[in-house]
Amino acid sequence: MFYRENGQFKTSYRADQQIFPITQDRIAIGLLLVVALVLVPALVSDYVFTAILIPFLIFSLAALGVNILVGYCGQISLGSGAFMAVGAYGAFNFMVRVPGIPLIVALILGGLCATLFGVLFGLPSLRVKGLYLAVATLAAQFFSDWMFLRISWLTNDSPSGSVSVANLQVFGVPLDGPMSKYFFCLFVLGVIALMAKNLVRGAIGREWMAIRDMDVAAAVIGIRPMYAKLSAFAVSSFIIGVAGALWGFVYLGTWEPAAFSVDQSFRLLFMVIIGGMGSIMGGFFGAAFIVVLPIFLNLLLPVAARLFGVTISTAGVSHAELMVFGSLIVWFLIVEPHGLAKLWSTGKQKLRLWPFPH
Repeated sequence: MFYRENGQFKTSYRADQQIFPITQDRIAIGLLLVVALVLVPALVSDYVFTAILIPFLIFSLAALGVNILVGYCGQISLGSGAFMAVGAYGAFNFMVRVPGIPLIVALILGGLCATLFGVLFGLPSLRVKGLYLAVATLAAQFFSDWMFLRISWLTNDSPSGSVSVANLQVFGVPLDGPMSKYFFCLFVLGVIALMAKNLVRGAIGREWMAIRDMDVAAAVIGIRPMYAKLSAFAVSSFIIGVAGALWGFVYLGTWEPAAFSVDQSFRLLFMVIIGGMGSIMGGFFGAAFIVVLPIFLNLLLPVAARLFGVTISTAGVSHAELMVFGSLIVWFLIVEPHGLAKLWSTGKQKLRLWPFPH
């Protein structure tokens, strides 16, 4: 009754092709923006900004990039951490070697470095797929670890590969507090998410999905597999590279190659699987699940242990958190293998008919 489309007539092609064609969706997005831009800065503490919101925004951006490659194009990748590392170190080198370069330009150039790196390691996708492609992209992870530890020029002659940035500014406004960093990450995420949404709705996105569903049939109808696969690697690597630069510049401040280990690649892949492959919204759901759930479990497990009269050490809480977290992932994949985005879509479809049973 509250999510009906009756009376919402589309009288032009532009109205029919809107990102949010239903009025209720546009109202909900407007309210969400009001919450993100007004209520959240007014109500939450610096700890929430630093520990939850900023990592959530950056991981959402990275998961969006992985979803383009894995969810929309069907190319399994385990090298997302390497693309993040290339984006972070690329932006760092431009900041160090080009005096006065704007932060946004450095982030874009870091993303372009990740694009070249991703296309290079995406070349095996022209010959192999599935598990073999996953192993080929995993090689990018090990190569990036070696590259940033052994080639000192890339780390400004740092022997351990550890680098740091300070005094970040955007259009003369310093990023010296959690709130300003939150707004900057939110702006970058909003712009790239909007561009990605329009991209996957267009001809390039349809080519990616055709390759994902059946590459042989896609080639028969005139789609070039080489162009489609490499363009997916390029766009995905660019977004992940920008996310990696944000992770290093805005969240960490000081980082080393271990900050972009293979664990980061698996974490991003889990976000896409849990959130929903082939869905822009799935990246946000998966990032929220991965970021918020461990914090929630870390707070809940000691309370639950005290209720049963059991004392758990800090190490025990950490191990129990990993066990519960892994069990929930397995349980969720069994119950809803299409991810949280599918549950969201099913709920919206049911609301269109509610309260009628047909």
